[in-house]
Amino acid sequence: MRFPSSQCCQRSLSWIPVIFINLVVGWSYYAYVVELCILSYLVVFHLFFIMFIWSYWKTICSRPANPSKEFCLPNVEKEQYEKEEHPDTQQEILKKVVVGLPVYTRTGTGAVRYCDRCLVIKPDRCHHCSTCDMCVLKMDHHCPWVNNCVGFSNYKFFVLFLAYSMLYCAFIAATVLQYFIKFWTNQLPDTHAKFHVLFLFFVAAMFFISILSLFSYHLWLVGKNRTTIEAFRAPVFRNGPDKNGFSLGFSRNMAEVFGDQKKYWMFPIYTR
Repeated sequence: MRFPSSQCCQRSLSWIPVIFINLVVGWSYYAYVVELCILSYLVVFHLFFIMFIWSYWKTICSRPANPSKEFCLPNVEKEQYEKEEHPDTQQEILKKVVVGLPVYTRTGTGAVRYCDRCLVIKPDRCHHCSTCDMCVLKMDHHCPWVNNCVGFSNYKFFVLFLAYSMLYCAFIAATVLQYFIKFWTNQLPDTHAKFHVLFLFFVAAMFFISILSLFSYHLWLVGKNRTTIEAFRAPVFRNGPDKNGFSLGFSRNMAEVFGDQKKYWMFPIYTR
């Protein structure tokens, strides 16, 4: 049993990664705009900065989508399920209810996927997040860096967050490189600003390399119409497991995440 004080402490601690990211981004803005102040680059810099912050906070603030009420057991079946002690009989109750629902996946043993915590039949691609303590539609993973579950409601925002954070870091590293070289050849004025240049290049390059691999992986997932969970464990349908069970072809897979209107793909908004 979790006590309210421990829950409050856990929720407070879960914001530490988000605070860390915002402090790093805030410092990078100060170092680039105030200390370095490369006027000819500031327009492009602010463009990447705004898109990065926009998509990042959309990922954080989008509440995970939950199964609708139709996936809850009717009162009669719910009482029968709770009174029944035999798993096989419980499955028979679930199978009768799931007949009228658009559910095609099963557990590894062929059973109906039911969440005893949320008391709902799990829709396809839905999983229970132990951190958020809820069932999340098309759950990809729980990300500590956004302190939120990444799934149906914010996956587009998460991918754009990776894209714009990568572009933000790449732009900073590329434009600061010349000053970084001057630092090592002692051509920069001897002020505290030169240390901002040194750390700005290192931090931007380090984050770019780490985000590049993660972004590439999620682009591959989008193209295959898979979640991170499904990439590690193929979804099980009535005919058995199928890792490509949700694939609709590359173009439709992209539209599943980014929407049907391509002109809005680069913006953290949903157009479904």
